Amino acid sequence: MIKFKYVILYVEDVEQSMNFYKNTFNAEIKFITPEKDYGELLTGETTLSFASISLAGSNLKLGFLSSKTQEKPFGIELGFVTDDVEALLEKAVKNGAELYEDIAVKPWGQKTAYIKDLDHYLVEICTEIQ
Repeated sequence: MIKFKYVILYVEDVEQSMNFYKNTFNAEIKFITPEKDYGELLTGETTLSFASISLAGSNLKLGFLSSKTQEKPFGIELGFVTDDVEALLEKAVKNGAELYEDIAVKPWGQKTAYIKDLDHYLVEICTEIQ
């Protein structure tokens, strides 16, 4: 059996990043290390996790690109579905996110918007695809 279990974002400040997602998307904190260098949020079947840049560096001897080094976000996004894109977008920006693409309605009727989180990761806020 294979199961997609978690996504880990490499961030400068694990606690601050986790609190952004907790306060914006109502995700409960499942776990954070006493050193505050790794933590997990409850987000359904797949866990959203955070690791400090230094912890990630100790695991990946060949290194990696930091999200902060990019002028534009990586070509990957996290997606959060809501019935009220406007309200969640406003909440995200109020909590420190940067608006990247304002609300648009796709030809298939889905409403979408994009933000960059505190660590410059791309996040889509959208309605469910019908």
